[in-house]
Amino acid sequence: MAVPWEEYFRLTLQEKLPKKILEQNVDHVPPLLHLLEKRQELVDADRGLQAQKEVFQTVKASLQRRWEQLEQQKQELKRSFVRFEKFLREGEARRSRALRRAAEERHQADRQEAEALRLRAQLEELQRERARLQRRLQRLEPCARLLGQVLEQLPEFQEISELVARFDGLADTQEALRVTERQQLLELEEGRARQQRLRDAWQDELLRQGQRRAQLLEQLEAARERTLHWESKWIQIQNTAAEKTLLLGRTRMAALNLFQLVCQHQRRPPDLDIEDTEGQLEQVKLFILDLSTMLARLRQAEPLTPAS
Repeated sequence: MAVPWEEYFRLTLQEKLPKKILEQNVDHVPPLLHLLEKRQELVDADRGLQAQKEVFQTVKASLQRRWEQLEQQKQELKRSFVRFEKFLREGEARRSRALRRAAEERHQADRQEAEALRLRAQLEELQRERARLQRRLQRLEPCARLLGQVLEQLPEFQEISELVARFDGLADTQEALRVTERQQLLELEEGRARQQRLRDAWQDELLRQGQRRAQLLEQLEAARERTLHWESKWIQIQNTAAEKTLLLGRTRMAALNLFQLVCQHQRRPPDLDIEDTEGQLEQVKLFILDLSTMLARLRQAEPLTPAS
């Protein structure tokens, strides 16, 4: 008995339930384009719900009758147990079969009850889906009226689908422009960041060059001080050299004069070069030594004067 009931419920659900509501494939359909189709789907859903209510009532009545039959069978079994108690051994097999049949019928009844619960849950789900579609229809109703008004004011569009397609194209273009704008803004931000980095690097380089310039100015000032110091040293050296040169010239002139005086005294011509100052001084030295020796001899040769 379980198989016919399952086939009955399966065939009933396949024939009565609306396929469009069960498929739930509305994600790829724009809601504004199929507003009228949604209304038709709601009407079909209402009809399906009404048909399911009738099927549910039929199944419920059938289950009630079956329960009554089971109750009658139960009472009959009880009467059979009382009436045929003395024939317990002979009726044991019949009793076992009856018990198995009753267990199967109870199991079938449980399955039918579970199926009824499942149908009730499915009915509630369909009612919630119908309420959701109604709320969605109410939300989209102003949009449908607005599209109708716009279509009346735009004679170049014959259908709402053309208007929506035009709107979708404009929306895609706007989105592409927004993407381009975001890319340009990103490029602008990157350019500003690069400009800021270059500006910071230029500031750092300018600071480093300023520090380098200050160091070079300090080195230049130190070099100028050293130059002035060594220039003053050089001038002092030049002055000292000039004084020494003048003194040397005077010394050479004095030596030449002394040499010429010695030559005049000895009545002989000068036999040395004018630049040979050392030779001239040597001749003057020899003359002075000879003169000193002569004077010493003269002192020794003079008689001693007596004291008065």
